[in-house]
Amino acid sequence: MFAREVIAASKGFNMFFIEKCLGQYNKKARAGVIQYRMKRLLCIGMLLLSLSARAQFDVAFTNSWALQSFYNPAVAGEDGLLNVQGAYSMQMAGFENAPAVMYVGADLPAFFLGPAHGIGLGFMNDKAAAFTTKRIYAQYAYHHKLLGGRLSGGVRGGLMTEGFDGSKLDLVETNDPAFASSQVTGNAFDLDLGLRYTYKELWYAGLSAMHCLGPTMTMGDDKLYKVQVDPTFYLSGGYTYRFRQPQFKLHADALVRTDLMAWRGDVTARLEYDGEKGRMYGGVMCSPTNSVAVLLGFNFHGVNIGYSYEMYTGGIGALHGTHELVLGYETDLNLFKKGKNLHKSVRLL
Repeated sequence: MFAREVIAASKGFNMFFIEKCLGQYNKKARAGVIQYRMKRLLCIGMLLLSLSARAQFDVAFTNSWALQSFYNPAVAGEDGLLNVQGAYSMQMAGFENAPAVMYVGADLPAFFLGPAHGIGLGFMNDKAAAFTTKRIYAQYAYHHKLLGGRLSGGVRGGLMTEGFDGSKLDLVETNDPAFASSQVTGNAFDLDLGLRYTYKELWYAGLSAMHCLGPTMTMGDDKLYKVQVDPTFYLSGGYTYRFRQPQFKLHADALVRTDLMAWRGDVTARLEYDGEKGRMYGGVMCSPTNSVAVLLGFNFHGVNIGYSYEMYTGGIGALHGTHELVLGYETDLNLFKKGKNLHKSVRLL
């Protein structure tokens, strides 16, 4: 089974799955993952790296524009609303043991400290083949009015856990000590930082860094297996164009990420219709040299539902892309405010 996954991944489309399947154990140039009998795996890894695929450790959500608090802790409590968000991404549809990611997060103003403070919680579960990555975190943000807009700074701390189930591998050498033969786990403290400037409901720009401490997770009773995660940097921005017809808006968002060895950029454009009973949108996403996607969604009384399908451009074919579902709920914390759900969240514009 492991050999079949490697062959499928080597056809050139997603380095994220390659690293997960081969494992993150062969990331010598990327993370120095395992420190025992790695010459054979490193040779395979270098061959696959030559395919010019690009990726980082973190998941690349197609709807990154809707999950901005995941990529930048400075967003927490920014719009003065309670925001609950969830996403499920099923990548490389049709492949056995393909990556599947679940994310749930919530943020709100820290009303007991004042409207300038925001807090949030989040959980992520990323499973691919024999590997499982989990993150649970808490975040804090401070918002300061500046030049007609708002400057925000945020910090996020939490626990990252990496698991590997060796019983799922079909190896030629069943007693190969380079692989754990059973389930092993390790964890480490994780730290993220972020800055963001928002000008009214017109545009925003942000810069964030995830895994600032380069956490290393040691797995197994004998501490033989190690996963080290390099810091990853994110540059984001967005602009809203308003048509003469007030019901229509065009939103453009961009997100560029890099670990200083590889990079990925996403550009999204969405046309939104704001009617009396709710908002609807449709759009496209393009990641140069990686993929293109279509997006659809609507908002009704604070409930947001979105769907996207991402097609890889590296030879995998249109039918083996990524299905992604995004759910959310937003509401004013003032329960006695008239028409409290008739609002517009700046992060979802």
